[in-house]
Amino acid sequence: MKFKYTARTQTGELQTGFVEGVNREAAYNILIGNNLYLLSLESSEVPHWYDPAVNFLKKVKKKDVMIFTRQFAVLLGAKISLGDSLKNVYKQTANLALRETIGEVSSDVDSGLSLSQALERHGEIFSNFYISMIRSAEITGRVDEVVNFLADYLEKEYVFGTKIKGALTYPAIVFALIFVVAGIMVGFVFPQLTPIFKEANIDLPFFTKIFIFLGDFVARWWLVLLIFSVMIIISLINYFKSPEGKVVFDEVAVKLPVFGNLFKQTYVARFAESASVLIKGGIPVAQALEISSHTVGSIVYRDSIKDLADAVREGVLLSNAIEQNSAYFPSLVSQMVAVGESTGQLDALLSRVADFYTREAGETIDNLVELIQPALMIVMGVAVGILFAAVLLPMYGLVQAF
Repeated sequence: MKFKYTARTQTGELQTGFVEGVNREAAYNILIGNNLYLLSLESSEVPHWYDPAVNFLKKVKKKDVMIFTRQFAVLLGAKISLGDSLKNVYKQTANLALRETIGEVSSDVDSGLSLSQALERHGEIFSNFYISMIRSAEITGRVDEVVNFLADYLEKEYVFGTKIKGALTYPAIVFALIFVVAGIMVGFVFPQLTPIFKEANIDLPFFTKIFIFLGDFVARWWLVLLIFSVMIIISLINYFKSPEGKVVFDEVAVKLPVFGNLFKQTYVARFAESASVLIKGGIPVAQALEISSHTVGSIVYRDSIKDLADAVREGVLLSNAIEQNSAYFPSLVSQMVAVGESTGQLDALLSRVADFYTREAGETIDNLVELIQPALMIVMGVAVGILFAAVLLPMYGLVQAF
């Protein structure tokens, strides 16, 4: 992709031009690497109507990256050279988009680029955290160990994410079915029964009257309702894709009565895990925080962690900075970090924080799954009971009338 930028040089001279990068973050890194102070960075390419479809077909899932990393780690652990390991993984990769990417990475490594530089050219697939870990490993000479860690880390993240999706999928399906059944009853069943009830002149129950009113309303205004619903859905999707909408969504997510605590535990665990590994790999604390902010998965937490990085650069202790962000970080985190700072084992204490909140989040998910199923059975029973009562009670009155 091509980006137009405006920046100032170290001497203060204003500079405007274009830079190529796989994404905005890669272009930003290129400019910063050339000692420029960036003022603005915008895409100069005109989007096409078919871009979403092309991007969807070329999408590489996290599971594919996880499998690639595990295979790569096994080959490197067997003392196979970097180039040969990439070539072997290339042959074993099933995803065509990832296979093409690995081929390009292998060619770049053979031509003299480092592994991190080759991966950086594919920032849409490999995260900043992934690339930074590889870069630090190249400095310390522990590429095989770090790739093995990345494989474990990605597997843990994948299992955790799958667990969360599994906990939310069942209730989503149940509510969708209830909505569909209610829609069929209101849109098709009650309009057919209404003339019969009116002709018999029987006294209708309260719920039946509501459903008949809704049926008449939908029959008269279904086209308006459809257009209005589509417009609302499209507007909401576009809003929550915007920077402001993403912030609002993340703010609401962490403040939800039940799920908010789960989101907080998940984000804190991700932050602590990535920061621990980066610090252990020799990356300075402020830079490690900056990188780990992109691995959390929440804009609110990303900005909060970046604030922590800025505070550390100004000389504030990380534990004190975390304590001032108590809305997003529990007091246990600042206390553990303070112990790590005083003992010189910050990476180890952050790792313990990550393990603790990973277990807490796992237990929260298990408890939610156990509570959701009986709660849904009750909700479904009540909803189905109301629907059938709204039909059967008038039918019973109809039979008595005759």
